[in-house]
Order: sequence, then structure tokens, then C-alpha cells
Amino acid sequence: MSVLLTPRLRLEPLDDHHFQGLHELNRDPVVMRHITGRPDTPEDTQRMIDRVKARWAELGYSWWAFIRQDDGQLIGSGCIQHLNRDPGGPLETGWRLRQDAWGQGFASEAARHMVGWAFRTLKPGLICAVCQPENTPSSTVMQRLGMTFTGTGRWYDMDCARYDLTAAQWAVSAARTRYEAEA
Repeated sequence: MSVLLTPRLRLEPLDDHHFQGLHELNRDPVVMRHITGRPDTPEDTQRMIDRVKARWAELGYSWWAFIRQDDGQLIGSGCIQHLNRDPGGPLETGWRLRQDAWGQGFASEAARHMVGWAFRTLKPGLICAVCQPENTPSSTVMQRLGMTFTGTGRWYDMDCARYDLTAAQWAVSAARTRYEAEA
């Protein structure tokens, strides 16, 4: 399982020892409003961890915990997974952060490293991301990655905007250049 280091974060594959920090994140209704529309129960969080551990074992990729290096706090989580959890679908990246970590560039930093890792290791032709159309902070991160809006659709039982990034676009992107300088 891959641990990723960014300038300020350590991305660790989600595991049982992340339960408390992950549940704190996932039970915040403001954080979850654009993800599931409701805060997680402890059982929801444990099911997520169990599902993620199984994917890491089966596929070699899934969700990471974002651990801030300066204080060891779990401030978010993010993934490389298949869109809509469909094994035949394209690879997708996604993220969520605690409210006190918003607006500090952590999502962009983590996303660069997850996407860079995926293109380097898994070599997909494309990585996508989806968000509800009103989730401007997430769509801004997608655009910073070099992703382009490709339309709307229904994923995860929600109407979402989809952004795509091809391997060719990544190869010439400013995000890739920054990723390589940070890695």
C-alpha cells in the first residue's frame, strides 16, 4: 500500500486506526453536505473503512487519510477509485477536508499527489472527478489540476458536474510540474 508525502501532508491508506479522525470528519454535516448529504454514523464510518481496506487489498488503491505532518492530525481524506464504484468505470479522484483546513491549499496539494501517483503507477488514459455543481471549492481544485468540465450526469445518486484529465493533458500541466518538484 502506498504512502504519499507532500510538502505538508502524509497520505496513508485508510485503516482502522484512522477511525476517530475519519469519523470526526465524516460526521460534520457541513463537510458531508456535498458528499452524501448527511453526517455519518459510527457504523457508516466503519463500513467505509472496511470497504476501503478491501479495495486496497484487491486493487492496490483506494482512500488515503490526509495527516498533517506538523501535528499528526487527520485533516481530510481522498481517493483514487472507480467512478460510481463501478469497476468498469474510469478512475476517479476525490477529497474531503475538515472545515478548519479549508482554504489553505491542502486539497490541491493532496489531489496533485494522488493524481500524479495514479498516472505514474496505474497509467490510466484518463482520471475524472465529480462534484455537485454548486460545490465551487471542489470544482476549483479540479480546474487547478488541469481538469476540464465535460458535462453533467448522475453519479453516487446525485446530479454532478464531471471534470476529466487525460494522461496527455497531465503530461503538460502546471500541476504535474509542481507535483514532480514536490515529490
